[in-house]
Amino acid sequence: MRIENLIWGVVATLALQTGVCADEGMWVFNNLPRQQLKERYGFEPTPEWVEHIMQSAVRFNSGGSGSFVSSDGLVLTNHHVGAETLQKLSTAGNDYYREGFLARMPAEELKAPDLELNVLQSIEDVTERVAGAVPAGADAATAFAARRAIIATIEKESLEKTGLRSDVVTLYQGGQYHLYRYKKYTDIRLVWAPEFAIAFFGGDPDNFEYPRYDLDACIFRAYENDKPAQIKHFLKWSRQGSAENELVFVAGHPGRTDRLNTLAALKFNRDVRAPFVLDLLRRMEIMLQQYSQRGEEQARIAKEDLFGVQNSRKAYLGQLAGLQDSTLLERKATAEQAVRAKVEANPEWREKYGSAWARVEQAKQAHRRLMLENSLLEQGRGFGGGLFVTARTLVRMAAESGKPNAQRLPEYGDAARASLELQLFSEAPIHDDLEQVKLADGLALLAEKLGGDHPLVVKVLGGKGPATRAAELLAGSRLKDVAERKRLAMGGLTAIDASNDTLVALAKLVDPEARAIRKQLETEVVEVERQAYAQIAQALFAIEGPSRYPDATFTLRLSFGKVSGYQENGQTVPPFTTLGGAFEHAQRHGSKAPWELPQSWLVKRPKLTLDTPFNFVSTCDIIGGNSGSPVINREGELVGLIFDGNIHSLVGDFLYDETQNRAVSVHSSAILEALRTIYAAGDLAERLGK
Repeated sequence: MRIENLIWGVVATLALQTGVCADEGMWVFNNLPRQQLKERYGFEPTPEWVEHIMQSAVRFNSGGSGSFVSSDGLVLTNHHVGAETLQKLSTAGNDYYREGFLARMPAEELKAPDLELNVLQSIEDVTERVAGAVPAGADAATAFAARRAIIATIEKESLEKTGLRSDVVTLYQGGQYHLYRYKKYTDIRLVWAPEFAIAFFGGDPDNFEYPRYDLDACIFRAYENDKPAQIKHFLKWSRQGSAENELVFVAGHPGRTDRLNTLAALKFNRDVRAPFVLDLLRRMEIMLQQYSQRGEEQARIAKEDLFGVQNSRKAYLGQLAGLQDSTLLERKATAEQAVRAKVEANPEWREKYGSAWARVEQAKQAHRRLMLENSLLEQGRGFGGGLFVTARTLVRMAAESGKPNAQRLPEYGDAARASLELQLFSEAPIHDDLEQVKLADGLALLAEKLGGDHPLVVKVLGGKGPATRAAELLAGSRLKDVAERKRLAMGGLTAIDASNDTLVALAKLVDPEARAIRKQLETEVVEVERQAYAQIAQALFAIEGPSRYPDATFTLRLSFGKVSGYQENGQTVPPFTTLGGAFEHAQRHGSKAPWELPQSWLVKRPKLTLDTPFNFVSTCDIIGGNSGSPVINREGELVGLIFDGNIHSLVGDFLYDETQNRAVSVHSSAILEALRTIYAAGDLAERLGK
């Protein structure tokens, strides 16, 4: 979610001007736009301010952001970021995802089965070491292997030296490599969550819209040695919250942007990738809806999955609409031609960078050819459900563990082992009937897309229909049992080879072809693009200096902007909504789902301060992954909580335009008012920021 005026983002990434426009940018913490902040807002972040914000920010391994908000480990994030954990903790008798939860004392806090939080401690530029390990003139396969080996070596060395999670991050799609070190927390417990009805008030119709009235918030606590973690860097809580036109910052972990993409890459996304993903999402949505109609318990079990699919479907539709806007691609073409002209006019640059755009186009042609099989086999869409993923993990863990660390698939390297095992040995519930539906649907998709006579399809189905074969495969597997998973993991290749588990056998059957398609994608697409985009990034550095921010990579970034409404359809959209507005919004829709407020809100309405700000918008540049990010003022106080972007932000994967793009947040005052008045959680409210 982001936007700037006319020529930036998709366009401006390749534009010729120095610096960036307006409030654009997802800035790495070791290269903040200090001059821009000083000139535009008169603000100069001190080293102490930067360190404090950096180490107050939290990354959720489930795919979101958060922040420490107390000295005793309280972590604030979105309800929808915590939703996966809420679902895993829920049962038929205690549906915390739907009904909410409050721990009155630490002993009542519920331990998450597999949640990991990461807090960034340091960043080190390792570009020279990574680049130096790739032999000059090496073919794509050799270059890819060499780069992967040095990255694995760097990560392992860092882990052994510091004890911190260590990830080498690719920036500028290959232009730079930075080593990020994180402190990990794996004992995470649920403290508070509101009801789903108010966390996602307005449901899918209001999603990515504004005005909004959502209490999309929840609170966890990090523990160390079975005690609440003692936190040095946490955010103070602003009791007043944000004000109109105030400078605010967002410290979070945006997932992915493609603003460096070439015109050819954008057309590939428009014509191939986005429609392909949308077809899969629509199929999954129908499958989950049909499963949900079986009964109340099935609806509860599928609710979080269905929400995620619907959210992704709407986001992709917004992105596709942006890509189908010829104006956007015309701007991209103009900006790209201008950069290429600069490169062609300089003999040295032409020699170094001139072939990059053609190489990206070549890679996209290969990607088009490989995308279906990669999705079905390597990404596992042809074998839907969590138990197949578990089986594949066990099979590959056994195979990869016998190799030198530098030669393993990255997810099985020593630096990633602990996080991998946290997921593999999770005690989260597995629902037999949903696994059956997902696996049957995956097998049906495999047969539909590859054809019933495809040799692998024939072997996988074994002469049976997808539903029958799925039931047979699940009946013959013991992988629901965590003890069995641990036994197979400890036993390595010997245990895997001796196993008669049907899902393990399926994973072994599929693995050679899945690995083969992965290798093709790595050498014909990933490596070619990485080298080409590294050239483009270097060309941009040569033209305009090192002032460009890199595309998002689910690493910590700082965005900034001001609290500001916007114009839409000739009307002014104000920056704030209020608690009272939520009741009015419900009334306008007959108080029917998804605009039906929880009973707790209806009962406490007379006691609420109805003019309390509820949600607000700002020009901060964000994207998916920023959900749960704290919104911070100049003093480093928390004034809000990012939870969405408006509809104009959906093209933000590719460009930023400040005119209408807005980040949507929960106001800090609304969270306090709700905790104290509606949820009778005054003690918790008092702990925030202390």
